[in-house]
Amino acid sequence: MKFETKCLHEGYHPKNGEPRALPIYQSTTYKYDSSDHIGKLFDLTESGHMYSRISNPTVAAVEEKIAAMEGGIGAMCTTSGQAASLLCLLNVLKAGDHFISVASIYGGTINLFAVTLKKFGIECTFVSQDLSDEEIQKEFKENTKVVFGETIANPSLVVFDIERFARLAHKNNVPLIVDNTFATPYLCRPFEFGADIVTHSTTKYMDGHAVQLGGAIVDSGNFNWANGKFPEFTEPDESYHGVVYTEHFGKAAYIAKARVQLMRDIGAYPSANAAFLLNLGLETLAIRMDRHCCNALKVAEFLSNSDKVEFVSYPGLKNDKYYELAKKYVPNGCAGVISVSIKGNRENAVKFIDSLKLASNEVHVADIRTCVLHPASSTHRQLSDSQLKAAGITPGLVRLSVGIENIDDIIEDLEQALEQI
Repeated sequence: MKFETKCLHEGYHPKNGEPRALPIYQSTTYKYDSSDHIGKLFDLTESGHMYSRISNPTVAAVEEKIAAMEGGIGAMCTTSGQAASLLCLLNVLKAGDHFISVASIYGGTINLFAVTLKKFGIECTFVSQDLSDEEIQKEFKENTKVVFGETIANPSLVVFDIERFARLAHKNNVPLIVDNTFATPYLCRPFEFGADIVTHSTTKYMDGHAVQLGGAIVDSGNFNWANGKFPEFTEPDESYHGVVYTEHFGKAAYIAKARVQLMRDIGAYPSANAAFLLNLGLETLAIRMDRHCCNALKVAEFLSNSDKVEFVSYPGLKNDKYYELAKKYVPNGCAGVISVSIKGNRENAVKFIDSLKLASNEVHVADIRTCVLHPASSTHRQLSDSQLKAAGITPGLVRLSVGIENIDDIIEDLEQALEQI
């Protein structure tokens, strides 16, 4: 099936006489015919649902759909994108380990990596994508276990050179994890460029309607977890009667361990109703993304011609620093988020935002409705000046998430707001 068809038909396959729409299995528990069957579930020798903290039929259908969309062998949904970022790393890292992340990623993820994971005894080194291969290679240590990047960075819109970082990661026998939130699998499938694990904040374009928090982790099935650096995959897990994940689950070792070990213990699993709402968003993802991309390019071109604007960052613009990378990784569009820096001080940016009438000033992004935010005052407020600079954020930077309204209405609103400065 082509991508647009997968959005509608993957995951849930109704049999004769069953509901056409994905049912909501609103149950925490499941009934079994024997104690022996339950025992086999807990021994991981029988497939099925044990408890809705680990899996649920409605959520499982959405996981199957997301895996198919990304081209992976399995996926696990979480309660938020932050939960996905945390679990995807804890599935590999432990106290005393180290990982590398590009600096141009979402501010909340920076805090997770630099502050919270540090409390776990896990060290992160942030690197600029502009460094040479040789300079990045110097940051690898004996205890380095992961490399992390974001396809299109929020909000600096740096396009991640997936193939290059996959090559560096694999040279050092570690996996590359890519946050594919802004691009979605419709615009980019990182596995095709060498990534090993993909994460999403499904709260954004995948949901698309600002109704439900969520996240997802997708496993490519391509990384060799038995290369000697990851004993937790190749040595017996005593919490499951000595199961060895690489032997028992083969190529699906990573995503299986994430579910039966981490999700079992941490419990950041979405409800059936949450998955049902996410599925509604996924069904229209392709057609929405086309409109987001088309509108955003027109808005970026309009803002580039304003004398009130310092610069516009949007990889779809031919003069953008990341245009060539965008042609390679997101050739069909660069999503709907634009970063625009208003000339002058922070107050000018705030004046512009507060003067908008159609666009909503809100702490959200990637919605069907146009919304706007001043990152330095909100989502990235906790970052230092040096961290803001590394993330590509100026005092006047405004994150503009272009919706699917009529383009003339969007531009008219921006025009009148710029006139107020």
